[in-house]
Amino acid sequence: MQSVFERCGGFQNVRRVVSDFYDKVLESEQLQGYFEHIDMARLVDHQTKFIAQIMGGPVSINDDTLRKVHGTLGISHGEFMEAASLLEEAMEDHDFASSDIAEVMEAFAQRESLIVNNSGN
Repeated sequence: MQSVFERCGGFQNVRRVVSDFYDKVLESEQLQGYFEHIDMARLVDHQTKFIAQIMGGPVSINDDTLRKVHGTLGISHGEFMEAASLLEEAMEDHDFASSDIAEVMEAFAQRESLIVNNSGN
């Protein structure tokens, strides 16, 4: 059985989704502040690998890495949910099947405790 990564067309299409996701993030008043002094090309590259992994692609980013890179950011549950909503929207914009979106969103949600480190909303 093919993974979501394979069904969506691999890295090239994942990168398009991630690029569109970050366009949405940068328009989000709730999230844009996290990215003021960030090398977006580098971030899109890293995020493409992360999203490819949760889609079942040939990438392995361990939990410690996710915890380390997000540990000092103070990301709240509400901000995580905003990012999740924007990722879902980006996949919908790229005509992902609803079952594939649900699978990716479940995998994304399972990593919340590695990313959220602020009990605020």
